[in-house]
Amino acid sequence: MAREYDVVILGGGTGGYVAAIRAAQLGLKTALVEKEKLGGTCLHKGCIPSKALLKSAEVYDTAKNQAEQFGVNVKDVTLDFSRVQERKSGIIKQLHNGVTALMKKGKIDVFEGTGRMLGPSIFSPMPGTISVEMNNGDENEMLVLKNLILATGSRPRTLLGVDIDEEQILSSDGALSMETLPTSMLIVGGGVIGIEWASLLNDFGVEVTVLEYADRIIPTEDEDISKEMKKLLSKKGITFVTGAKVIADSLSKMRDSITISAEINGEQKSFTAEKMLVSVGREANVEGIGIENTEIEVKDSVIQVRPTFQTKEHHIYAIGDCIGGLQLAHVASHEGIAAVEHIAGIQNEPIDYTKISRCIYSSPEASSVGLTEQQAKAQGFDVKVGKFPFMAIGKALVNGNSDGFVKIVADKETDDILGVHMIGSHVTDLISEAGLAMVLDATPWEIATTIHPHPSLSEVMGEAALAVEGIAIHM
Repeated sequence: MAREYDVVILGGGTGGYVAAIRAAQLGLKTALVEKEKLGGTCLHKGCIPSKALLKSAEVYDTAKNQAEQFGVNVKDVTLDFSRVQERKSGIIKQLHNGVTALMKKGKIDVFEGTGRMLGPSIFSPMPGTISVEMNNGDENEMLVLKNLILATGSRPRTLLGVDIDEEQILSSDGALSMETLPTSMLIVGGGVIGIEWASLLNDFGVEVTVLEYADRIIPTEDEDISKEMKKLLSKKGITFVTGAKVIADSLSKMRDSITISAEINGEQKSFTAEKMLVSVGREANVEGIGIENTEIEVKDSVIQVRPTFQTKEHHIYAIGDCIGGLQLAHVASHEGIAAVEHIAGIQNEPIDYTKISRCIYSSPEASSVGLTEQQAKAQGFDVKVGKFPFMAIGKALVNGNSDGFVKIVADKETDDILGVHMIGSHVTDLISEAGLAMVLDATPWEIATTIHPHPSLSEVMGEAALAVEGIAIHM
């Protein structure tokens, strides 16, 4: 049976379902195809479950190791990891129900099954008609469309030569489903996902070693943030080995342990733990969706799009992780909105990816927007930098966590803010002020003259802005 739509969206993750909602708001007849569950990776295998675990780990660590500093005497603190997982599942269920309700509210047709693009056919002279193999075993649905948005997301990247069995050798998907915690964990990859897992496992009492190929952890972040993160997590007991080239064929598995070697400064060293987590990035889901039936271009394993998110087939758009770039849920959402509004004839400025905030939800947290100091200098800017520590902020001391700082990078010539970088407690909440400042082309002076409430963590932004000119008050 063929059904006709103004817009069909292939993939019901954050980018896909947000695009569907916006399309429905604009009066477009909309369908969404999802082969697993609405919400996609972010809701079920990424952002939400990992942050739920991080919060439980933070509470456990606070009760066990920090409560006494607040004058709270806690004895015999224990961890019930099954309850931790139950709480995580409950949050996912509640949010999944919410997304399902939003689909009904928008009168969006949801097809639960695997969608694949067809070439020109009896259904349409244009490529892109979606054939849906229904999960319930019903015959395929044919969705004939005026416009298609591909939002197929990504999956954990594997390490060549390493077989991920999700028992001893885990991806982030498998790690989220662990029923019990291991005594020790090797983490291959010191990027964002690896650092978040290292942090939460360490707070749960797991012995953690991180092997990172680059010469520093979170290598895409500002060097000062990278150094501070390593210092603070090392202080908590996490072992970091940088410049480590993992040798896949050295892998050996025993019944209750795993050993792998890495080349470090020309020497080979072995590492052993109960389990190993492979965290070396994510790769786009572009296979099996019928791209070969279209003129869509794929380069470096991601779909190529214009600033409008149109592919070479002008009625077919692509957003989110499958187009590469910043593989973040909030990025996919706004790309989805932009694509739908272009379909509806609404003219907007292209998304400026340099003004999108990035967050790491470890303990301590880190967040950033714009250029790092190193990137700014490499692009020829003559920079001035302001840096202010949380230890001089009253609310940070009240909260019992004064590690970290805020760093503002500005252009000496124009006074424009080029980037803001933070590490410390709650900085993933504080970064939006910096993001707004960059969207509005604010200067450090404008941030500094904004009166921040006292006592609050946000005061650190005003002080860091003053520090750009060397006139911070409390330092």
